Amino acid sequence: MAHVIAVAGKGGVGKTTLCGLLIQYLGDAGKGPILAVDADANSNLNEVLGVEVEATLGDIREEIARSEMDKNTPIPAGMSKADYAEFKFAGALAEEDDFDLLVMGRTQGKGCYCYVNGLLQNQLAKLQNNYPYIVVDNEAGMEHISRGVLPSMNTAILVSDCSRRGVQAAGRIADLIKECDMKPKTVGLIINRAPNGVLNEGTKEEIEKQGMTLLGVVPQDEMVYQYDCDGKPTISLPDDSPVKKALKDIVSRLEL
Repeated sequence: MAHVIAVAGKGGVGKTTLCGLLIQYLGDAGKGPILAVDADANSNLNEVLGVEVEATLGDIREEIARSEMDKNTPIPAGMSKADYAEFKFAGALAEEDDFDLLVMGRTQGKGCYCYVNGLLQNQLAKLQNNYPYIVVDNEAGMEHISRGVLPSMNTAILVSDCSRRGVQAAGRIADLIKECDMKPKTVGLIINRAPNGVLNEGTKEEIEKQGMTLLGVVPQDEMVYQYDCDGKPTISLPDDSPVKKALKDIVSRLEL
């Protein structure tokens, strides 16, 4: 089975950026093919990776729902709804050299995300044996962990900024992982966007209070902000980028 790496944390702490760089690191290290999963309804992992996504699982679900109701766009003759759905879902993978990307997306309009969560869970169950590594960029919260959407979890990387609230949110996710009896081999914290790559005493105190293992610190880098503003994939940062160098050092110590 695949080694599942789940990346989670409070919204706005930069977890998607680090997730994309992690996927690039594994690919460069020859550990592909990797299944990259954007499990956030507000999906943007593809932008970090520089990948065009033609359809999300949520898009396909909506298309099938419309096909059932609209005679002008019916499901092709000779295909059952289930067969058509499988055909469309199989085409939802965006294939690159070192990784494939699967995006959960969302349903249109009002309503919860239960249905697309279920679609993601089913697709991961089917795909998990085809890849040595699955890297999952989770939503800004704990739903995919509490609902058991992930097939398993070998490594949990929790991301926070330097704020106490961010570290507290990571601590709650760590507690939930224990409550759900998922038993990953590694659960650790990365502090992102630290000024000059240095933690202040308040952040250190909160990490200790939460009882978390600090995997490493990634410095604040204005180049990441500039790339985002210019619409450039974050993984195209130069190799001497402080963010890339810091994350490479952290991941190399994880012995993935």
